[in-house]
Amino acid sequence: MILVAVGASEFPFDRLLRAIDKLPEGEPLVVQHGPSEVRPAHAHCIPFVPQETLAQLVREARVIITHAGVGSILLSLTNGKRPCVVPRLGRFGETVDDHQLDSARRFAQAGLVTLVENPDHLSDAIAFAETDPILPPLGEAQLVGELRTYLDAVVGRRRSPAPR
Repeated sequence: MILVAVGASEFPFDRLLRAIDKLPEGEPLVVQHGPSEVRPAHAHCIPFVPQETLAQLVREARVIITHAGVGSILLSLTNGKRPCVVPRLGRFGETVDDHQLDSARRFAQAGLVTLVENPDHLSDAIAFAETDPILPPLGEAQLVGELRTYLDAVVGRRRSPAPR
């Protein structure tokens, strides 16, 4: 099964959902679409799901395609899955800015996600996911340490001296 999750944002993510509609048929597809009006054909579409249900879907999925929300990425990683991540972008009205692109690139550099900056390339990402080994589930302590390192690097770069 392929799981697509756009998160709980109030912004639609139509660009991703339209690309999902272009994927080849043949495998069950579950799409958590949020507030979007787009409903990919040949998919079981649900607007929102409780966290426990989403976690179960992640565990059952062969491939996870998600927005680049940190919570969605961490849910995949803690369940031993390397998600295909499509960042929401401000210029398409999918979010307020491009923070998801920045964090997705960092997660990709760390080898934790498959970054898909152009949703038209999802088929390639899915093919890669078939050959890319699933990650061992990250334990809480290791995950917290890696996140702390990541956040220190990101926040550290953006810190400026306090005004005098």
